[in-house]
Amino acid sequence: MVSTQREREDKYDVAQDFTLPDLEGVIPAGGRIDTGSVNLTSVYYDTAERDLLRQHLTLRRRTGDTDTGWQLKVPADKARTELSLPPGEGDTVPDELATLVRGIGLGKPLHQVAALSTVRRTHRLYDRDQQLLAEVADDLVQATVAGDVAVVSEWREVEVELGEGGDKSRQAMVLTKVGKRLAKAGARPSPHASKLGRALAGTHPPGADTSGTAERALTEYLDAQVQAIVAGDVWLRRGLDPIHSTRVGIRRFRSTLRVFKNLFDTEARTTLDAELSWYAGVLGEVRDRQVQRERFAEKVAALPSELVMGPVAARIEGDLLAEQHRHLAKAMEALDGDRYRALMATLARWRTDPPFTAPADSRSVRKATRKAGRKANTRLTAAVADTDDAALHRARKAAKRARYAAELARPVLGKKKSKKKAGKYKEIQQVLGEHQDSVVATETLRTLGARAGTTPGENGFAFGLLYGLELQAAQRARADAARLTS
Repeated sequence: MVSTQREREDKYDVAQDFTLPDLEGVIPAGGRIDTGSVNLTSVYYDTAERDLLRQHLTLRRRTGDTDTGWQLKVPADKARTELSLPPGEGDTVPDELATLVRGIGLGKPLHQVAALSTVRRTHRLYDRDQQLLAEVADDLVQATVAGDVAVVSEWREVEVELGEGGDKSRQAMVLTKVGKRLAKAGARPSPHASKLGRALAGTHPPGADTSGTAERALTEYLDAQVQAIVAGDVWLRRGLDPIHSTRVGIRRFRSTLRVFKNLFDTEARTTLDAELSWYAGVLGEVRDRQVQRERFAEKVAALPSELVMGPVAARIEGDLLAEQHRHLAKAMEALDGDRYRALMATLARWRTDPPFTAPADSRSVRKATRKAGRKANTRLTAAVADTDDAALHRARKAAKRARYAAELARPVLGKKKSKKKAGKYKEIQQVLGEHQDSVVATETLRTLGARAGTTPGENGFAFGLLYGLELQAAQRARADAARLTS
């Protein structure tokens, strides 16, 4: 059975003669440091084209410590989740893990790509209550990369990983203090997310990052959204529910393509936007039913019992859940299709090398962000003066794009200004979101009510009542939106 563990660690490159600084001063009073050492052997697996690594996933078989066995590491949200299995017999990737990376690996076979031997000296930092705050691992690594000619490299690095459980704020403080001491002693944050990435990069240090603040902000923002989509792929295959977070990643990515469209190659941008829209639509059919089931369950529960005539809750839950399962099956089928795999391959290229065609400097980012804000304001003003529900929906989408642009532009605009702009458009987005949810709800209630009205033992009274309540909610949201324009 696959087990999971949430991890957060910082990696540092150090010289071979690096001296680890004294760590006693970073633990709270009454704490202690336990030291130890272990020899590790890790064999990494990937496709011939390194598709897993391109999406920042690593799959390995390790021996030598308590982590003996198979591990798949999936990063997301400035941390990562490690999925583990016992070592088993042989060196073939277990089906449970091979299935999880099928989408990221584009359906290609997995091979051994590198073997790493590590001499690890550990320093485990505990507080006075014996809670593990962090582990500092001083690693001497020797890597052999498979190929026509094996490439061998050796380096030293330091990893600082948060402990499991305990006070996360205290752990984070220790992580920061350790990082400062390491930096003062000559350690530098590693540009490599994993040991495998370092091994495949060879012994030559990466070139200096010549991109400016604005271009870095764009690239890092897009990279973060792809990571959310990638993690969503793995979690879906595990039978979990990452649909909302995946769709948010897609929306943020598409928003960036549109707000900053003048910076990207037109054909590449429009093609990717269309494919992301397709995938968002596939997942959206599932998400819509999830939202409606929860929304209607609360609405029915709030009605006086004498007004709930017939099996209203059962009708809503049964019909919507059946539809949800049907659309989820279609989504899972799409995950193994050629169209989806082509999308994932395109995202892998964009996250490291977006097709810029114009300088992504601070001026262009500020200009595009201001334009997104003006467009959101204009659409909102026009929409509240109109009676068309679709106009409010378009205003909502414009507000989302203005919010996401402000968040992306934080390194350029500054923390305070970015937060203020993002907060303004988030409020508009939420108000208009309530309106849109009510509009969609009325359409669903009309269908369910008609179905109940022609079924023996049921009637459409409660559905009509709910329909009226949703119309009122839409009117309130429209009034709230009008106030936001003043």
